[in-house]
Amino acid sequence: MRLLFDQNLSPQLVSRLRDLHPGSMHVFDIGLHTRDDAYIWEYARDQDLTIVSKDTDFRHRSASYGQPPKVIWIGLGNCTTEDVAALFQQRHTEVLEFSTNVDGALLALT
Repeated sequence: MRLLFDQNLSPQLVSRLRDLHPGSMHVFDIGLHTRDDAYIWEYARDQDLTIVSKDTDFRHRSASYGQPPKVIWIGLGNCTTEDVAALFQQRHTEVLEFSTNVDGALLALT
């Protein structure tokens, strides 16, 4: 599963999770950090990326439009990059199952 990290998460997550999610990217690295959510949504859909965000906007968009793209919402509140990386490592099996679930649109990781 290739992930697209939203601007509210650290670009360092791409390298921190490279072994679990090769081909992932951050909106800053590909010049999308100034684009609106609708554009990022379409980009993720067209590139077969799963959006990862702490922002509820993508969570609400997922509820309204379904998938693709899939959305992983991080509900940790104030946390470090290490906390988010650890969350993905601890819940790796669940994330992989979500990636193959044809009906799943949103995965909340808390």
